[in-house]
Amino acid sequence: MLHVVHHPAYVSPATPGSAFRFDKYGLVMDALRETGVSHVTHAPQLMSREWIAAVHDPAYVDEVLTLSVPADKERRIGFPVTERVMRRSMLSPGGTWLAAKLALVHGYAANAAGGSHHALADTGAGYCVFNDLAIAANRLIAEGDAARILILDLDVHQGDGTASLLAGRPEIFTLSIHAEKNFPVRKARSTLDIGLEDGTGDEAYLAILADTLPRVLDDFAPDLILYQAGVDPHGEDRLGRLALSDAGLDARDRYVMRQARGRGLPVASTMGGGYGADRMAVAHRHAACMIRMAEEI
Repeated sequence: MLHVVHHPAYVSPATPGSAFRFDKYGLVMDALRETGVSHVTHAPQLMSREWIAAVHDPAYVDEVLTLSVPADKERRIGFPVTERVMRRSMLSPGGTWLAAKLALVHGYAANAAGGSHHALADTGAGYCVFNDLAIAANRLIAEGDAARILILDLDVHQGDGTASLLAGRPEIFTLSIHAEKNFPVRKARSTLDIGLEDGTGDEAYLAILADTLPRVLDDFAPDLILYQAGVDPHGEDRLGRLALSDAGLDARDRYVMRQARGRGLPVASTMGGGYGADRMAVAHRHAACMIRMAEEI
């Protein structure tokens, strides 16, 4: 059974002056329903200020919560922080945390949002306000749900915010496999970074993943994997520079899940990036990711 975390407030109108649209998060649920795959939907709660401020600068958290984010930070984020954006920015970390809690019970669960891996300590960036991966990982460890967490980031963009926020945390391993010449220009230092050349396709990508992931899992021995499952490595993605096919994304996700399940590790996924003019095609890529991960339990 596929367990998906979703909230209607994940969907928000485009904010004035920004091209970023939040409708993907509703379209993914439409795409999932179109498949007819049986699934259970779970509603997250807002992540409390306490847990967000445990990772982000409290002054920045208050700027978001009081809708007083300075213009320069809003430009870095990519859109204004409105009331609805603020609310979804607190729901998304709650969704990733809930997906992890569900994964600990069921083996796998998906947050139908999240993967906001560019958000830094005192500012958002790259369409990310709060870093749900870092917030959820910190809370899970603090509350004793896991002792060691692997954040596996296979988005086409490096997880620079996650790497920066969790630097010096030996109980959290950040692994980012991304397009080296893509955003951000200045990379942070993850526990392990693998930057790929433009145009890397299925065969080379999967070989690198197979050479890397088992060693990390065996050497670090996590209790839980938080999987940033961006579909923007796809060759048709508007913001990607890699060349994975639908079959390549399928093989990527199934490999991750098989490696995890072979070691008895629960996996919680977040959506991450996926961009294109055909928004329903992108939504179907995200939905397919969730479905195949659940099939491998």
